[in-house]
Amino acid sequence: MIAAGKFGTFFGINQQTFDRVWSQLTDPSGNSLVYISMEIGADPDVFNPVRDRLLLTPGPEVLDSQWAAFYEKFVRGPQKIPTYSGGLGVLAGDTLKSYADCHLPVVAISLLYRRGYFSQYVDSQIGQISQHVLWQPEATPCLYQLHEPEAPEKPLEIKIPFFNEYNQQTVAIAQVWMKMEISSDLDFFVPEILLDFARPESPSLIRNAASQLYNAESSMIKAIQRRMLGTGILPALRALGITSRTFHLNEQHGIVLAMQLIAEELTAMLQHPHIELARDEQIFKAAEAVSQRLVYTIHTPVKAGHDRFNKSLYAGINEKSCQRILDLLAHDDENPHAYNFTHMAMHVNRSANSVSRLHRDVTRRQFPRFASKISAITNGVHHLTWISSQRARVFDSTPQLSGWRHDPGVFGQAGELIGDDPFRERLRSAWEQDTQQLISYVNTMLIEHRNQMSTTWIDPPNYLSTLGDGKDRLDPRSFTVGFARRFSTYKRADLIFHDVDQLCEICVINNWPINFLYSGKAHPADEPGKTVIKHLLDRQEELYRKSEGLVKLVFIPNYDMKIAKMLVAGVHCWLNSPKRPLEASGTSGMKAAMNGVPNISIMDGWWVEGYHDGATGWKFGHEGAVDSASLSESREELLYFEDSSSFYELLPLILDAFYDKTNSRIFLDKGINNLLLNIPIFNTHRMAAEYLQRYGLVLPAARTREMERFAQLYCSDI
Repeated sequence: MIAAGKFGTFFGINQQTFDRVWSQLTDPSGNSLVYISMEIGADPDVFNPVRDRLLLTPGPEVLDSQWAAFYEKFVRGPQKIPTYSGGLGVLAGDTLKSYADCHLPVVAISLLYRRGYFSQYVDSQIGQISQHVLWQPEATPCLYQLHEPEAPEKPLEIKIPFFNEYNQQTVAIAQVWMKMEISSDLDFFVPEILLDFARPESPSLIRNAASQLYNAESSMIKAIQRRMLGTGILPALRALGITSRTFHLNEQHGIVLAMQLIAEELTAMLQHPHIELARDEQIFKAAEAVSQRLVYTIHTPVKAGHDRFNKSLYAGINEKSCQRILDLLAHDDENPHAYNFTHMAMHVNRSANSVSRLHRDVTRRQFPRFASKISAITNGVHHLTWISSQRARVFDSTPQLSGWRHDPGVFGQAGELIGDDPFRERLRSAWEQDTQQLISYVNTMLIEHRNQMSTTWIDPPNYLSTLGDGKDRLDPRSFTVGFARRFSTYKRADLIFHDVDQLCEICVINNWPINFLYSGKAHPADEPGKTVIKHLLDRQEELYRKSEGLVKLVFIPNYDMKIAKMLVAGVHCWLNSPKRPLEASGTSGMKAAMNGVPNISIMDGWWVEGYHDGATGWKFGHEGAVDSASLSESREELLYFEDSSSFYELLPLILDAFYDKTNSRIFLDKGINNLLLNIPIFNTHRMAAEYLQRYGLVLPAARTREMERFAQLYCSDI
C-alpha cells in the first residue's frame, strides 16, 4: 500500500496502481481530464477507504516503521480538510470519488486555504460568529506536499507572474500539494492538486487572498482568488508533466484559464508574443479553438453566484492584452463597466450544462444568446459516502442488492423489496438506530452547551440548553425533520416558522411532538443570511411555549460533512424550502434519499425529477412558470405567506401518516421507493457517465461498457 513517484511517497495504493494512473495522466495523447473547482469537500472522517482497510489490519506496534507512521496519520490524525463551504465543494468531492471508482483518467485542481472556510460559533443573542479555522495540512491524512524530482528536501513550487495593487508586476509563488481520492477498492485514484499561495515569498496581497476560501474583504481579494486558481493551472500541470487536453470548469471561478489558453493560441497564430497587436477576429478565432477544450457546468441562477468585476479594478491586476480578451468575451450587457465571468464561461466552451432540468430552462432564459448549447446534467451524490453504515449493512445482507457498492443501478431492479417483510423490518431497524445515534448526538450537544455557559461568554444557541429536568432532551420517537444547507435568503430556512401560532396549533390539537433540526452556515459577508439564522434562534422559545413543549427547534453549529451524514440518515423527513426556481439542484435531499428518507420539498431543482408523483415524499408551495417575478430575489417577492400556508396544509397529513399506526406502511413505502427510484438516478456514477459523453475520453472496452450502462440509468436532458 505504499507507492513512490518522483514527486513523493504515497500511501493507500500499490506501486503498480500508481504507475498506471500516472502514466495515463502524463501520456502524450492527452487522453485525460482536468477538473477545476474553487472548493473540494472530501473530509476523511466521512469517507476514507484507506483508513477503513487499515482498521482491519494489526495495530502499528506490529508494523514496520514506515507503515506505522502512515497508520498513525490515517487512523489517528486530523480528519478534516476544511476547504469547502457547502454544496458546490461537496459535489466536487463526490464527483471525484466516483471518477476514481469508475477509473476515469482525471486530475483535479483547486487551492489550499490555510485558514479554511471558517468555524461557526452561534450565540443566542448575537447569532453567527465567524472564526478562522486552524488546521494542519502537514498532519492530515491523504494530503501530500510534493517535492522537486531531483531534490526531495525541496518542496515543489510554481512561480506565476502577477500584478499587485499598484499595477506593478510581481511574482506569486505556490507550493504544490496533492490529495489522493482513492477508489473504494484501492485500485485507482484521482489526484487533487492543491496550490498553496500563502507563502512568505509571495506579495502580501496574494498571501491574504490565499488564506481563506471566499475571502470577502474586498472585490480585489475576490478577483485575485480567481486569478490564483486560473493562472496556476497550466504551470502546475506542466511542472507535474500532466498532458490533459480537456478541462472541466466546475463553475466559472477558473475561467482565467481560458484567457491563458487564448493567449497561447494567439502567440502561436501571430508567431510572436505581442498579442495586444491581435485583431478582434483573431481573438475570436483563438477563443473558438480554445472552446473545443472546455466543458462548463453552471450551478446557480442567483446573481451573487456569478462573478462580476469592475473593469477599472481588473485593469490594475492584469496585462492590457488580457483586458482586450475580456472586453470581447466577458462583456456584460447589464453593466458595461464590469466584466462578467459567467458570460465568458458561456462563450468559451464546447459544452455548457445546468445541474437539473428545471435549472436548464432557467439558465436558457437568463442566457438566451447561448440557449442552444445549454443542456442538463442533473447532479448526483456519491452513494458510498452518504449511505449510513447501518443502512449499508442491510443492503449488504440483501441478495437482490448484490453488487450495489459498485453499481447503484441495482436498486432499480429490486422492485419486489417493497413487499418483502424481512427487508422492511431490517430497514426499519437500521433507520431507528440511525435516528437514535443522531438524537443522542444532539442531546449530548445540548448538555455541553449548557455546561459552557459557566466557562465561556457565548450564550447557548438553543433554548433547550437553558432547561433542566429532562425537558431539554429530544425523544427519538418524535417526528424529526432535518434542514441543513448554506443560509442564503432565497433558501428560506425560516419559511415554515412564518406563522408560529398555526404551526403550534397543528401539533397541540393532535398531541403530535415534532423535532426540527437545523444546521448550516451563512457566508461571513452575507448579513441577510446571518439574519435568517438569528431569526431561527429567536423562534425557539416561542415555539416551545406555544406548543406546550411539543415543538422543539434545535440549531447545530459548525455544519460539516460529518454532521450532514448523521442528519440525512437519522431524520424522518428532509425539508427543502427554496423559492422556486432559484434552487438550481440541491444535493442534501439526494443524500437523504440515498438512505430511504422521504423529502418534503418545494418543487424546485432536483426534486422536480425525484418526486415521482409522490412515491418518494411530499411537495408543497407555488409551482408557477419561470418568469421575471419568479427569478426575483427580493424579500418582498419570496412568497413567504403563500408557501408557508401550503406547508401548514400538508403537515397534518404527514404527521398523521407517521403517528397513526394504521398508516404505518406509508413512511416505509416512501422510504423504499427512494431506494428503488432515486438511488439509480441521483448518484455520481451516473453523473460521471453523462459527463464522460462530453469529455471525449477513450477508455478500455470493458470500462466503456460499464460507463454506458451507468449512462443508461437516466437521461437528464429530455
